[in-house]
Amino acid sequence: MAFRTPSGIVVPTVTADQMREIDRIAVEEFDLSILQMMENAGRILAAHVMELLGAGGPAGPASRKVTVLAGSGGNGGGGLCCARHLHNRGIAVSIVLDRDHAALTGAARSQMGILRAAGGQSLARSEAGVALRRSSIVVDALIGYGLRGAATGRAAELIALCNLAAAEVVALDVPSGLDATTGDAHGPVVRADRTLTLALPKTGLGRLTGDLYLAEIGIPPEAYRRLGLAYTPPFGAADSVLLVSDDSPA
Repeated sequence: MAFRTPSGIVVPTVTADQMREIDRIAVEEFDLSILQMMENAGRILAAHVMELLGAGGPAGPASRKVTVLAGSGGNGGGGLCCARHLHNRGIAVSIVLDRDHAALTGAARSQMGILRAAGGQSLARSEAGVALRRSSIVVDALIGYGLRGAATGRAAELIALCNLAAAEVVALDVPSGLDATTGDAHGPVVRADRTLTLALPKTGLGRLTGDLYLAEIGIPPEAYRRLGLAYTPPFGAADSVLLVSDDSPA
């Protein structure tokens, strides 16, 4: 399947395996770093959150609370980067990790380190429910496109808690718990009101009920074309673009 923009540009979809290959090409053949792409993802995600915070009028203190749910992978790192950009703009952000911060690895550990240097802390397990209920928006950055099977452990608990308590949810790349390739739900899946998918939409996103946006994270079009994908840059001057199913009416 494919998606298209409101102006009619067709955007191809990729499986999780194809996305892994695109990430490899971007890093090994184009010399992009994971942190570069993550910074773009987090900044654009923060812009979407700020747009939604302002959609209902002047944002008072209660309406400017955000909770970021983050795991240890690249998805979690993007969420933590988003938390920093929101903090930089004076928005109260709570961070809920699916593990102890000391257990984070790679880019997620780097992003959390920046937040901790700025005074940020992750909430205790017992505080998560209150934070979710008090937040206008919850950012889902628990699990990315690499999930195989059902979410388990603390991540599964947080998915269920998010569905129970969150007023509005913005998911990064794919709603956590969803199989990015097939769209199947093998366990609990975050119910997202908006999903910001990265680089290219995943084949499993065709059945989403919320809005789907695509973010431009810095990967050159030539990287996609090396996989034989027919790709026309869809963004114009914007950092992200709304996508609709290619089967939808014009």
